[in-house]
Amino acid sequence: MSQADDTFHISHTVDAPLDVVWKAYTEQEPLMAWFGPSGFSMPFSRFDLRPKGEFHYCLRTPTGFEMWGKWTFVDIVAPEKLSMIVAFSDAQGGLTRHPMSAAWPLQTLSTTTFTAAGDQGEKTHIHIAWAPYESDADEIAAFRAGHASMALGCNGSFAQLDAYLAQLPRP
Repeated sequence: MSQADDTFHISHTVDAPLDVVWKAYTEQEPLMAWFGPSGFSMPFSRFDLRPKGEFHYCLRTPTGFEMWGKWTFVDIVAPEKLSMIVAFSDAQGGLTRHPMSAAWPLQTLSTTTFTAAGDQGEKTHIHIAWAPYESDADEIAAFRAGHASMALGCNGSFAQLDAYLAQLPRP
C-alpha cells in the first residue's frame, strides 16, 4: 500500500475570511485560544513560524493530565498552505511516543490548505492531508486504524476554531 493510501483527509468550511483564518493558524495567541479539544487548556507554547521553526505546546486536560506536542514547520505559503511535521514531545521539545498508543508513528506530516469560499470570500475552506512520516509498517497500520478518532479530534478542534472565530469583531 502506498503512503497516499494511508493519508487521512478532512475538510471544514469556517465563517471567516481567509486572512482571519490564516492568522488563527499562524499566530501564537489565536492558536492558543482555540487549538485542541474542548475543555483543554494550553498553559505553555513557544511559536516560531518559519521553515524549520517550531510550535511547541502543552495541552492540559480538565483533570490536569498534560500532553506535549510539537510542529516543525516545513512549508509556509501565506495564506494558502501550512505544512508541518507533527509529533508528541516532552516538556523540553524532545520527540516522544503517543501517550496512549506506543505503535503510533513517531512523526507525521500534516498539510493544511486554505481557500477563500463564499460569494464574497467571507468564508474559508480548510483541508487537512495528514500522513505517517518516516514510519514503519506497524506505525502506518496504527495511523490508518486511528483515522476515525483523528476525525473526532479534528472536528472537535474545528468546533473550537468556529467558536473562536465567532467571537472576533466583524467589520
